[in-house]
Amino acid sequence: MCTVCHKRFSSKPGLTDHRKKHTGQNFCSCSQCGKRFISQQTLSRHVNIHAEKYKCTECGKCCNSRSSLAAHRRVHSGEKQFECTVCSKRFGSSHELVLHSRIHSGEKPYKCHLCEKAFSNSSNLQRHVRVHTGDKPYKCSLCDKCFTSSSCLQSHKGRAHSNRRLYDCRYCGKWYKEKIILTLHVRIHTGAKPYSCKHCSKRFMLHSQLKTHLLKTHNEGTWLTCNICQKKFGCNHDLKQHLIRHTDVKPFVCSECPMHFYTAAELRSHSLMHSNVKQFCCGLCSRYFRRRQSVVEHFKTCSRKLKISKF
Repeated sequence: MCTVCHKRFSSKPGLTDHRKKHTGQNFCSCSQCGKRFISQQTLSRHVNIHAEKYKCTECGKCCNSRSSLAAHRRVHSGEKQFECTVCSKRFGSSHELVLHSRIHSGEKPYKCHLCEKAFSNSSNLQRHVRVHTGDKPYKCSLCDKCFTSSSCLQSHKGRAHSNRRLYDCRYCGKWYKEKIILTLHVRIHTGAKPYSCKHCSKRFMLHSQLKTHLLKTHNEGTWLTCNICQKKFGCNHDLKQHLIRHTDVKPFVCSECPMHFYTAAELRSHSLMHSNVKQFCCGLCSRYFRRRQSVVEHFKTCSRKLKISKF
């Protein structure tokens, strides 16, 4: 039995490998990508990702199993046979549908044994545990910076080491480096709100908005507190952005005027004031706006008017 989380194991090697998760020890490293693992067995499973055995002929991506490759190929074929009964969104595999359905149900079966925080899938739990252990198994091959997840590593490479923008918005033509950022951007045009509250009828564009709503309205979840001013936040990103303001340093300077900003996002938003480009479009009336927040506020008014006109 593990003395930290009291989990039981049928063999001593299993217990030994499990204990490494608490200490943050990683003894086996992949020779191709540098990712570290707690046992040779998990490393052997990972190595299949780099093998040519399960390689997609369409895009060259390698998968670690035949079933993963089959699920990936559905991305190219457009085949999505599993449909959500709540929002009608379709998925290429039953596993993706199960994970998605937890957005609507609020089910979080994976709980951290160190802080009791719960998650809807095991990968998010594994990533969270690294907050406690300090482990960062994903290493950038270009600058040696380490990250807690592969998505963070890929995001870093796209922002820091590449100027390529592969994903374009079909509504306004704007290009993005990351697909996830494009997905969030498109919701401004469509008004899509995929995150629904299980206690009331409210829906939200972002998961962070849902988390904050649950905390404020239904007292569900855990507040994150600033250790300097004790201000509370619903998500870690908002807390990090807030902590920057305690440094009183504004490193981002506008090239058109003397204004300084805490973050690059604030500078980008401000820069639109010096431009005549209106890149944000309302998906209901096709009106264009300079700033993202302007189109979000407009969309609320526009959708209400549309509902009234139908009656």
